Amino acid sequence: MPLKVLDATIATFDGVFEKFRAESTKNKANFILFLADIDPSTNLSWCPDCVRAEPVIYKKLEASSDDIALLRAYVGDRPTWRTPQHPWRVDSRFNLKGVPTLIRWENDAIKGRLEDHEAHLDHKIGSLLNAN
Repeated sequence: MPLKVLDATIATFDGVFEKFRAESTKNKANFILFLADIDPSTNLSWCPDCVRAEPVIYKKLEASSDDIALLRAYVGDRPTWRTPQHPWRVDSRFNLKGVPTLIRWENDAIKGRLEDHEAHLDHKIGSLLNAN
């Protein structure tokens, strides 16, 4: 079971993040993917960049033979995300500016990140995955 996925919302993030951090040393790589919620009316993310990036990210991480943890952090609906005081926009640990954002988390800090405009690029995901 190389890819272990944890899901969190704004409300559940602190508890799930603590579990993610506690288990991080067991994995070769740890990632946090900040992404938009699913729109119930379409059953798709309200964020077109998320729709484009998610399958590429999952395929790349699932193809690895290493133990990898992925924390999917859902930012909420569009109005929630657009709020300047969104918790992850103002959290200095993440300084989130857009979704999707894929972060490599190592030693309790960001080791690398791909922002919304590049999170769908296979070669960049690969570089982030293989960073030492």
